[in-house]
Amino acid sequence: MRVVFMGTPDFAVATLEAIYNSSYEIVGVVTSPDKPAGRGLKMQCSEVKKYAIEKEIPILQPVKLKDPEFIEALKKWNADVFVVVAFRMLPYEVYTIPPLGTFNVHASLLPQYRGAAPIHWAIMNGETKTGITTFFLNNQIDCGDIILQRKTDILPDEITGELYDRLKILGAEAALETLSLIEKGNIALLPQLSKIDEPLVPAPKIHKEDTVIDWNLPAKDIINKIRGLSPYPGAITFLTKSDGKTASLKIFEAAITLEKSEEIAGKIDSDDRTFFYISSKDFKISVHNLQMEGKNRLNLTSFLQGSKVSNYTICV
Repeated sequence: MRVVFMGTPDFAVATLEAIYNSSYEIVGVVTSPDKPAGRGLKMQCSEVKKYAIEKEIPILQPVKLKDPEFIEALKKWNADVFVVVAFRMLPYEVYTIPPLGTFNVHASLLPQYRGAAPIHWAIMNGETKTGITTFFLNNQIDCGDIILQRKTDILPDEITGELYDRLKILGAEAALETLSLIEKGNIALLPQLSKIDEPLVPAPKIHKEDTVIDWNLPAKDIINKIRGLSPYPGAITFLTKSDGKTASLKIFEAAITLEKSEEIAGKIDSDDRTFFYISSKDFKISVHNLQMEGKNRLNLTSFLQGSKVSNYTICV
């Protein structure tokens, strides 16, 4: 089969590489336009584009997906199927081009966690299972008929970065299996509405307000938030120094202690040498890996060599 691949981030590259190394023929790649990034605002291309350049795969980078010239160029590739991983919502004029359809590889067990950040939200919400879903696109985001699903456990201390790395491999395997089913015409589609037996939990894009830690919550919920936002974008709390200056602090790794919180939520307890505790609703949380605003990310030992956290209070 002739395949057009659509995707942008590193997560999508695993699937692109798996298809490239299979018996299927990738006739073209569609990815986001280059954009300025970093301190120098130099033009940067997507991870998918980098791979496509390396393998000399033709590339399209449309600004508007309904652009007639883009659609015409897509049709000239004469693909049998489109595969989409972590890309934009495709218009009807695009996803209906290939005769065998367009399917998406999504990092959740749909219909749960529809949206842009399913891995983050699954961990933040304390889920113990997740997986990969492949489904045919329709005119609603992440709502098409399911082709197949593959489940995996979320490990107790697993962070988003670790689960991301596992799911991108599982997603690549699911994509190859989906292509095989399509090629053989051996698909039993499952409408998503038939799987809804509990309230749906969305997975929208992570915004700044979603990253702020509420120390009035139970310690378990706070740890889930820290895990779910690590390594990016990081869970944030705000500190006030004795001189009144404020700064943000990102926490990437922490653990629940056996010590109950007897002080108010957000109270700092530290000897400025070996430990850094923050009180939650029920238990104290031990901070292990963190980053002060404008500084590098450090483990606790290195951080305390240059900072006295006992001089700060947390804005709750």
